[in-house]
Amino acid sequence: MTKTIPAYQRIKNAILDNIHSGKWQAGNAISTEMALAEEFSVSRMTVNRALKELSEERVLERRQGSGTFVAQQQFNHTFVEVRNIAEDLKSANRDYEAKVVSKRAITADMLDDTLRRKFGIDDATISASTGDNANSMSVEKTSETAVLYEVKIIHFADGQPIQFEERWVDAAKVPAFIEQDFSVVNTSDYLIAKSPLERGSYTIRALAAPDEIAEFLQIAPQSPTLVLRRQTYSAGQVVTFVKMWHAGDRYQFSGEL
Repeated sequence: MTKTIPAYQRIKNAILDNIHSGKWQAGNAISTEMALAEEFSVSRMTVNRALKELSEERVLERRQGSGTFVAQQQFNHTFVEVRNIAEDLKSANRDYEAKVVSKRAITADMLDDTLRRKFGIDDATISASTGDNANSMSVEKTSETAVLYEVKIIHFADGQPIQFEERWVDAAKVPAFIEQDFSVVNTSDYLIAKSPLERGSYTIRALAAPDEIAEFLQIAPQSPTLVLRRQTYSAGQVVTFVKMWHAGDRYQFSGEL
């Protein structure tokens, strides 16, 4: 059964769509609470909740007596520091190389539950992408209906695999992502340039390497690895989710306090 999207969430989605499409740009005033209440046939309390949440997410800025505006985001590496393995290795005077294992467009019906939750993709979106002809879609049609792009890359240091990257990107926010040659272009650098990041979250876990990962990293199956999972946001929504697998005896994370 398709879940009904709450009214406040529909309002948030509509505001975000207007921002991502460029209709409302940084510094622009958005529609008033009263206008939004009339447009969505809801109470001003419901509108207020949507605006309050987007303000807390730093997408909007509410100014007493003036209205609500698209926030002027201060996107920079101080706010979200995204490490670039290519630059890290080159600065350590090590030879760097990237090999693209695969890249593809993913339609909504192909998603697992984890990716659906990460990117906020609902049942209605999945239903819209399925049908009698779902299994016979052409490559062109698949690209047109893609909701995510997926790329898998092995990163090498001095000829030895040191990191395996699995990345998913919102196709609507970064439509040209899949066209890039990621043996030359760094994924993080490209995303920062095309969809500046406002915040992110990550976890690092020690895991035994599954067979596929072990093969890519050229280590024995079940060998220890360090796995960094990171999701980053632009204009209040997840723009990319990545899993980076590192051979445990070849990589370490460090920093300064």
